[in-house]
Amino acid sequence: MKTPPFRADHVGSFLRPKELMDARAKFRDGGISAADLRAVEDEAIRGIAKFQEDLGLKGITDGEFRRRYFHVDFLVQLDGVVEEGGMSKKFKSATGELDFAPPVMKINDKIRHAKPIEVENFKFLKSVTSQTPKVTIPSPTMLHFRGGRNAVDQKAYPDMDEFYADVAKAYRQEIEALGAAGCTYLQLDDTNLAYLCDPQQRAAAKDRGEDPDELPRMYARWINESIKTRPDNMRVAIHLCRGNFKSSWAAEGGYEPVAEVLFNELDVDGYFLEYDDDRSGDFRPLRFVPKDKTVVLGLVSSKLGELESKDDIKRRINEAAEFMPLDQMALSPQCGFSSTEHGNDIMVEHQAAKMRFIIDVVRDVWGDF
Repeated sequence: MKTPPFRADHVGSFLRPKELMDARAKFRDGGISAADLRAVEDEAIRGIAKFQEDLGLKGITDGEFRRRYFHVDFLVQLDGVVEEGGMSKKFKSATGELDFAPPVMKINDKIRHAKPIEVENFKFLKSVTSQTPKVTIPSPTMLHFRGGRNAVDQKAYPDMDEFYADVAKAYRQEIEALGAAGCTYLQLDDTNLAYLCDPQQRAAAKDRGEDPDELPRMYARWINESIKTRPDNMRVAIHLCRGNFKSSWAAEGGYEPVAEVLFNELDVDGYFLEYDDDRSGDFRPLRFVPKDKTVVLGLVSSKLGELESKDDIKRRINEAAEFMPLDQMALSPQCGFSSTEHGNDIMVEHQAAKMRFIIDVVRDVWGDF
């Protein structure tokens, strides 16, 4: 594939190097300045860009090395968004359960895009790679699903439609600024469309006064409004995630409840879908994929260090091809290796082996990447 998503691709985040983690801790304690921290981030990003290029990847990210969480660091830079203490929830893993309280986003004033958020970061990434730099940002739905109406101040937004419109406008301004800087590959990271596949999460949405059958359509309209002024040469993909913290997850369930809306009402070019184990369901929802869109099958786990079997992955690709054309598919890990700065419970050599494995499978199945 000559345009993104690429045949061998990845979701975006990589394990943070120790030097970066140490510098971030020193910055939090007041030991170094923001400029000092950025210099360490720059050096780490040079390294992760070279790592990706040396593997042969065509889509290059900054590893999300400037962030603590895939979503928080971006969203709090919008006027009107504040971070509050986390709401504890159970995450599941292969070895049991763990408690995790990710920060909650609250809206305490009008949403405004006061300044470009990722433009300077994109410019730096572009300067250190000869391949296609990819920017990953959280989906606008990350400002709604977990809190709903209760997370949005009634005085700031007595009418929720105005809230949705202001968020969409802020996203358009950010995306237009990225486009002007030369960005041609953008990814929206969205947990909520995937959470709406989980019966427990759907029930929780009902308890918050939301309709889990209507939310996917509303979210599709909202995302479409947020990206509608993107440049013609910018390809936009969306990643659906069921949670990714220290090799654990929060949601389960196949894509059937959202599939028709996801593939036919959402105006994106590609989909990164988790398909690494049984919690993701079967491939039948892919029957809704139209002929002009790419599905990146996340068949390789970023949560476990153990390498998959080539034969198993090829068999699953063939199973998926019963529901959509093979030529519209690509391959990636099911999620990032480090959606939060904590990282998954794997080693650096594991993430390298996983990416090499993906490239090898792609060469075997498609002949190129």
